[in-house]
Parts: sequence; structure tokens; C-alpha cells
Amino acid sequence: MATCPRGCAPGVRLCQKLNRLKTLDDDMMATSLKRCLSTLDLTLLGVGGMVGSGLYVLTGTVAKDMVGPAIILSFIFAGFASLLAAFCYAEFGARIPKTGSAYMFTYVSVGEVWAFLIGWNVILENMIGGAAVARAWSGYLDSIFNHAIQNFTETHVMQWNVPILAHYPDLLAAGILVVASFFISFGVQVSSYLNHIFSVISMAVIIFILVFGFILAEPVNWSQKEGGFAPFGLSGILAGSATCFYAFVGFDVIASSSEEAKNPQKAVPIATAISLALAATAYILVSTVLTLMVPWHTLDPNSALSDAFFRRGYSWAGVIVAIGSICAMNTVLLCNLFSLPRIVYAMAEDGLFFSFFARVNPITKVPVNAILVFGVLMAIMALIFDLEALVQFLSIGTLLAYTFVAASVIVLRFQPDKSSSKGTESTSPNPNAEPSPAPSESQTITEDSGEMKQYESFSDKLQLVEQQKTRERRGVGQLKAFWEPYLGRLLGDCEPGETVAFCVLTLIVSSVSLCSVLEFGTTQLHLPVWSFTTLLVIFSIAYVLSMALIWIHEPQTNRKTFQVPLVPLTPGASILINVFLMMKLSPLTWIRFTVWIAIGLVVYFGYGIWHSKEGLQEQQPKDMAARYVVLPSGSLVETVQPVQPDGQVDTPAHHINAASTSEDYAEKR
Repeated sequence: MATCPRGCAPGVRLCQKLNRLKTLDDDMMATSLKRCLSTLDLTLLGVGGMVGSGLYVLTGTVAKDMVGPAIILSFIFAGFASLLAAFCYAEFGARIPKTGSAYMFTYVSVGEVWAFLIGWNVILENMIGGAAVARAWSGYLDSIFNHAIQNFTETHVMQWNVPILAHYPDLLAAGILVVASFFISFGVQVSSYLNHIFSVISMAVIIFILVFGFILAEPVNWSQKEGGFAPFGLSGILAGSATCFYAFVGFDVIASSSEEAKNPQKAVPIATAISLALAATAYILVSTVLTLMVPWHTLDPNSALSDAFFRRGYSWAGVIVAIGSICAMNTVLLCNLFSLPRIVYAMAEDGLFFSFFARVNPITKVPVNAILVFGVLMAIMALIFDLEALVQFLSIGTLLAYTFVAASVIVLRFQPDKSSSKGTESTSPNPNAEPSPAPSESQTITEDSGEMKQYESFSDKLQLVEQQKTRERRGVGQLKAFWEPYLGRLLGDCEPGETVAFCVLTLIVSSVSLCSVLEFGTTQLHLPVWSFTTLLVIFSIAYVLSMALIWIHEPQTNRKTFQVPLVPLTPGASILINVFLMMKLSPLTWIRFTVWIAIGLVVYFGYGIWHSKEGLQEQQPKDMAARYVVLPSGSLVETVQPVQPDGQVDTPAHHINAASTSEDYAEKR
């Protein structure tokens, strides 16, 4: 076997640290948090997280500046892509009922550094989401009083003209975030009750908007006289879809809450499906009503719905809509402040973030430190940043998280269940007992009666090993039986799941390459037709071939929890759509994203990699070595002993075992 030169050993160890996986506890339901959320609670959390400022603000902003009345198609496309991602979140939330959402899912399947970066981006995503909603909340309340709050702040407090920053400090938005953080710190049940109240009011207002809005609808607003149905063309529809993703990011709060659900295996998939269906229906119908009530190019981006009713002469209806929108935005604020501290708590609990945030209040059973600190940071962002800049930056973190979760679903689906290879080591009631070998080896050591199993020769042992390999040939992550004669020599020697993991990496790279050529090939890159076509064919073949190679391997089956249908097609399509939508975002968004990633890497290499609990566990010796003792009768006895790490000497216990073995041998002799 080839060995690595001494000089590259530190690099190999660093790569192993960066890609180590999280070890899950045997009891997945054990938690320091409080399991008290029902399916209804999770569903209303999902609806509250999605139906808020996206409905009352984004519909006007995207329709006026990017899409026009074709915003309906943008929401349909964004909803379909979100549905693919929601399938992946539902499987993980039911299979791994732990808080952390995309961070946790990536940690157990892809690797530590990737999980940290995903969690780092999800933190920013929730902070931006909460700050954007708070500013939208402030804008709607200000519209009720004819912008008196804004005028007072600009006149008597201060204002500035900086490109990214807002024109004035939004004290009202910062204040509502501080108050909401205070209520969230009282516990999950208080948060759930408040969310129920605001969600009921919000749904009642949505029904009112749909009924009264369709009465006031004028089809002429979709005519060519007003610019037509799709004035910005297909490119505008796709660009609007990337921004409309903000409307559906709230469903991941359900997966983040799985550690506090009573029955997450059933509640998480059901709540995800119902909440996403309700939110998509609301967005499509409300955007239809809005663009039919008034011409799309005259919409007010800050308060489109209430302003539309004001302009049609129904000021009282505008007040109702404004009040309802404030209630809806309160639910989004609660959901952002609910999920953000739990992601921070999960990262701190694993040692990748500061341990200060891993403390849980013994009375309320919530991470109070994370709630208060990040609530204040969110309030500062809402105080100084502009709403549009916040919304544009939000989509990229969401799309990246969706991409990694979809990739994690494929990796875990074709990865052997590690719990089956732990043997009796993890289930032994005696913590001081000597670790036992894996089940595949235990049957070669002892019989059920406890008697020592004997082998007459090494050939018998080798024959048994070959039989064991034959029985495991069709295991999870290995080639299907039909393809073994054709690809067995090429892929048969790979470890189970190794080929699939490589194909997933190829799938992501080919998706990025394909979408880059589609988006920039004829514009920024100015590729000739033959080059453009050749690259499209090459990357398309790589994408399809990766999917095919994944499909010919054996997946996990017969799981008791929800599973994503049509794997790898569903998560593969989700990866392609998410990457394509990321390419539609502005260059300034990518610059901000790169800066945030760089800051995250500084935090990880400065703190996380040194305090990782998985890293501390790796320092404990777990490997086993088999030794053979030939008895006078000629039989062969196999014993198992721990392997000592380099630089350590045998403990007295090992000398005692060796001595007792010698004494037994002398007595028998």
C-alpha cells in the first residue's frame, strides 16, 4: 500500500479534521430542551415564518422593479424549487430530530468545516431576515400615520446618504426586535402561543385581501397599455424567482424546532408539507390580486397592499391590511428569533462556536444568552441597513443551505448505517466494560453459548472472511446486482458510499459549471456559439452521468421515517435549481457573501477547530486489533485488544492480561 511522505502528514491530518463527521447519540429523543410542540404548533410556525414581509413587501418590490404581473410565475418557480428543498429538510428533521437545521444535516453527512460555514451563513440569513422584517414592520406602521414617524426621525434625529445604509436610523424597527427577544426568552410555549394569535389574525386578513381584492380587480392592468404581463421577459422572471426565495425561507424553522417537537418523525414532514402549500397558495393569489388592483409600475415598494387600497378609495380597508400585515410580520419576527438562537446553540454545543451560547436556562429550557445577544445584533442591523440591500443578500445564504442539505440527503441515502457497525460497544450497559468487536467479527469469536469458537487453520478463517464479503456485496452504498458484471471491476473495490460521495461532488461542480455557462456564456464571457454549445454538452453529460452512477448503487430502504421520493432525481434537481438561482444574484451580493465567509473561516480556525467535541473524542483510542493464540491442541483462538496511540505505553492492565494469558497457557500445558 502506498504511503504518504512524512512532509504531507500534517496536511492529511488537517483534511481529516476539516471533514470529520458528527457522531449522533443512540437516543435521538434525548435533549436538554423541552419537547412540547405538536403538529399544529409546527405548522403555524412554518406558516408564520413564510407568510409575513414576503407577502406584504416583496410582492410590491419584485413586481415593480423586476418582474411586473409575471411575479405570479416567479412565485410558482420559487415555490417549486422550495418544495424540492422542503422534501430534504423534512427527511432530515424526521430522521435527525436535533436542533441546528441545515448545519446539523451537513455535519452528520458532509463534514465539519462545511457544516460550520453553512451554520455561519444560516446565522446571517436569520439575522438579515429578522432585520428586514422589522424594517418592513416599521414601514407599514409608518404608512398608517402618513409617514409621520419617518419625517420626525429625519428632521429631529438624524439622516445620512450612504449607498448601503438606510436614509435614517429606524428606531422603531430596532425597538420591536428588542421587545420580541424579551418575549422569546420566556420559553418555547410562550413563543408558540404568541405565534398562534398573530397567525390567526394574519390568515383572516389574507382572506379579506383575496375576497375584496378580486372584487376591485381590473384586467386592464395586465394589458399592453400598462406594459403587458411580463414586461421584463424570462430573464426578469428568473431573477425575480431568486429574490422570491425570501418568501419561502421560513419553512426551515420547522426543522430547527424538531428537537422540541413531541413526535418529530411524523410532525415535521406533515407540518412542512401543509405550511408550504398554504404559503405558496397565499403568495400566488395575493400577487394576482395586487397587480390586478393597480398598475404594477405604480406600486409602493414599502407598503404595496395597503397603499393599493388607499389609492382605490378604501382607506378603511388599507388600515385593516396594514394592521394585519403587522401581525403577520410579528410571526416572522418570532420565527427568526426562535430559530436563530437554536442554531447558535447547536454550534456552541458541538464546540464550534463560543460555549457561552450553549447555556440553557434551567427554568425556561431555552438558550437565553443566544437569544438576547443575537436579538440585539439583529436590532442594530435593522437600525442602520436598508431593506432592499438586506433582502438581496438574504437569498444567497438560503440557496447555499438548500444546496448542501440536498447533497447531504444523497450522501446519507447511499451510506451504510453506522449504528449497525458499532456492535455491542454502544449498547453495553457497563461503561467500564472492555469494548466488543463489531457484529461481523463477533460471530467469528464466540458462539451464543459463550464458548470459544475454534478454527483449525488460517485457511478456514480466510474462507469465512470471503463468505462474509460475499454476503455483504449487495449492501447499502454498493453496486446493484444488475450492474455488478459490467462495472464491478471498475467500482467494486470502492468502499460503500465512496463512489456516491464522489459523484455528489461531481454533481455540484457540473451544476455550477453548467449554470455559469448558461448565465454568463453569451454576455460577460462572449463565448462563440461552438464553444458555448460544447461546454453545455460537456457539463450536461457530467451532470447526467453523475446522477446515473448514483442511481446504480443500493440505497437505504424500509426506514420508519419520511424519505425524499425519487432520489437522486429530486435532490439533484434541487441542487441544479438552487445553483442557477444563485447565479442570478447581483455581483455585490457575492462580494458580501465572500467577505462573510472569510470572517467565518477566521472564527472557525481561531476557535472552532480547537474546541470541537468531535476532535476531543478522536483523541480517545477506539481502534481494535485482532491477535491469534495457538493452543496446544492446535486450535486457533482470536482475541481483541485496543490499539494504543503512537507515543503511549501499555497500561498495567494490559500487562496483567498478558500475564494471565501466560498463566492460563502454563496451566493447560
